[in-house]
Amino acid sequence: MCGIVGYTGPRSTARVLLDGLKRLEYRGYDSAGAAVLTPERVEVVKALGKVRNLEAAARKKSEFMAATGAGIAHTRWATHGAPSVINAHPHLDNSGTFAVVHNGIIENFRELRSHLTSRGCKFVSETDSEAIAHLISECYEGDLVQAVAAAVKRLHGTYGLGVISSRHPGLLVAARKGSPIVIGIGKGENFIASDVAPLLSYTREVMYLDDGDLAVLTPDSVEVRNVENVPVEREVARIDWDADAAEKGNYAHFMLKEIYEQPETIANTIRGRIDRQLNSAVLSGLGLTPRELASVSRVVIAGCGSSMHAGMVGEYYFEDIAGIPAEVEQAAEFRYRNPIIEPDTLVLPISQSGETADTLAAVREARNKGALVAALCNVVGSTIAREAGRGIYLHAGPEISVASTKAFTSQITVLLLLALLMGRNRRLDSTDGARIADEIEQLPDLIRQVLDQAPVIEKIARRYARFEHFFFIGRGSLYPTALEGALKLKEISYVHAEGYHAAELKHGPIALLDENHPVIALANNIPGRDKMLGNIQECRARNSPVVALVTAGDAAVRDLAGDVIQIPACSRFAAPLPTVVALQLFAYYVAVERGCEVDQPRNLAKSVTVE
Repeated sequence: MCGIVGYTGPRSTARVLLDGLKRLEYRGYDSAGAAVLTPERVEVVKALGKVRNLEAAARKKSEFMAATGAGIAHTRWATHGAPSVINAHPHLDNSGTFAVVHNGIIENFRELRSHLTSRGCKFVSETDSEAIAHLISECYEGDLVQAVAAAVKRLHGTYGLGVISSRHPGLLVAARKGSPIVIGIGKGENFIASDVAPLLSYTREVMYLDDGDLAVLTPDSVEVRNVENVPVEREVARIDWDADAAEKGNYAHFMLKEIYEQPETIANTIRGRIDRQLNSAVLSGLGLTPRELASVSRVVIAGCGSSMHAGMVGEYYFEDIAGIPAEVEQAAEFRYRNPIIEPDTLVLPISQSGETADTLAAVREARNKGALVAALCNVVGSTIAREAGRGIYLHAGPEISVASTKAFTSQITVLLLLALLMGRNRRLDSTDGARIADEIEQLPDLIRQVLDQAPVIEKIARRYARFEHFFFIGRGSLYPTALEGALKLKEISYVHAEGYHAAELKHGPIALLDENHPVIALANNIPGRDKMLGNIQECRARNSPVVALVTAGDAAVRDLAGDVIQIPACSRFAAPLPTVVALQLFAYYVAVERGCEVDQPRNLAKSVTVE
C-alpha cells in the first residue's frame, strides 16, 4: 500500500527520489523518508506527513542533496506502529551500514525481533520492517546480494524491498514476494519503484519482478535472480502512456480530471472490441475458442471495494444477457470459504491495480482448483494479469486519485462486452446482439450528457454537504450502483453513507429516517421504477430529504423528490454507467464543500497489497 522508489546512477539521487515520491502520493501514506549514499555513510532524512515536509527537511542537508549514486525512498502507510518519524522508512541496522525500505507485512517479525534482540540488536522503531535491516546485517559476509537472499528466506509474509549499503556504492538490491516491484531500465542509470508512475520521466522500458525474485542494479546493469541467487530471465515491457497522463492539468483534483475523462476512457475500452458482422464482442485476451467459451457453465466474479461493485453489476449482465449463472465473491473470502469451483467455471478476478492482495489470493486459489481464470485489470504487466494468464485490460489509463472512477466504469463496460460475447455464443440472437452493441457504443455520449449537468449537481451537493448520514437506494443493476455511490461519498468526504437495495428499507434501516438522514434514490425508468416511487414516498413521509436520479423527462418522480438529477434515457444495461458518474460528481462536490483532501483521503491507499 506504501510507495517505494530506488535509484542508481549519476543524477542527483535526492532529486530523483523526491520526484518519484511525489508521483506516488496518490497511494496514500502518513510519513515519508529517503536514504542516499554519501562517501562516508548512509544519509537518511525522514518526515511526518506529506512529501513536501520531507523535501523541506532534505533541503536543509546539503550533503544529502548533493549525493549521487544509489538511494531508496518510501512513503509509509502505518501498520505496525503509529505514524511517526521514528517509524518512517528507511530503516537502518545498528551500524548504519544497511538501509531498507519495505512494503508489505512480515508475519513472523516478533520471532525475528526476539532472536535479533538476543543477538544484541537494538530496535528503535515499532515496525516489523526494521527487523529486515538487522537481519540483512546478521547475514552479511561481504556480499550484499547474498545477504538479502539469505534474509528473505527467513521472512514469512509479504514484502517489496529496496536495499542499499555504504559498503557497496552504486549497488541497489530489490526483492519481491506479494508486494509489487517494477524495474525501470535507463541508459547509465536504473530504477526501482512500487509502480510505473515514478519511472515515466526517465524511461519507458520496465521489468516486473515475480514472487521470489531478487534484482541487482548498478548504473550499467540489471540482473534478476531467484532466492537461491541463481540468474533468471524476465521480459522487458514498454509502457505506452507518458508522464503527462499522470498530471492534473487544469483540474483542481485528479478525481475531477478522471471523472471528466470517462467518455474517452470508455471509448478506449470499447475500441476494436465490437464485431459488427456477428453483432458480438472481440476479446482476444481471453484466449478461449467459441467451443471453450460455450463449455463455461458458471461465472464467479471476485473483487474488493469498487471492483466488487462492478462485479455485482456484471452478475446481472451475465444472467440477463448470456443466460449463465453468475455470482460475486468478496475476494478476501474466496479462498477461506472453500468455494465450489468446477473445471467449467470461469473465474473473473477484477482489480484496477492488478496487485490487490486478496484478489491475487483468489486467482491462485481458483487456478489451484482447476478453473478457467481471466483477469480484468487496468495495469499492464501487473501481478494478477500475469498470474491469471489470460484476461482483458481496461485501457482506462493511469488512475491517480485513490477513489476509483474511470477504472470502475471501464470495468462495467468490459463486463458488458463479455456478457455480449457469451450471450451471442449461447442464446442471444443477432438482432438483440446488435441492440446491445449499439448501447455499448452510446456509453461515452450518455456520460457526456451527465457531465454537462455538473453545475446542477454541484449546487445540489453543496446544499447537502452539511449532512452526516446518507442512504443510497436502488433496484436491479442500480443496487450495486447505489453501493458504489455510497462508497464514493464515504471515501472522500468522511460522511457516513450506506447503500441498500430499496426493498431492504422496510427491513430495519427505515427506523433511522428523519430530517437529518437524506436518501439518494436511483429511480431511473428501468424495471423496478414503479416500486422505487413507493420507496421515495416512504422516505418523504418520514421527513427525509430525497435526491432522486431520474430518467430525463420523468415528471412523476420529479414531483415526489426534493431535488432531481436527470440521467439520459437508456436501457437497464447501460443505466449504471451514467448514473454512477452523477454519483461520483455528487460525492466530489460534497467533499470539496467540506474541505476534504479529495485525492488522498485519510487512511486509504490506492493499491491494497496486504490482506
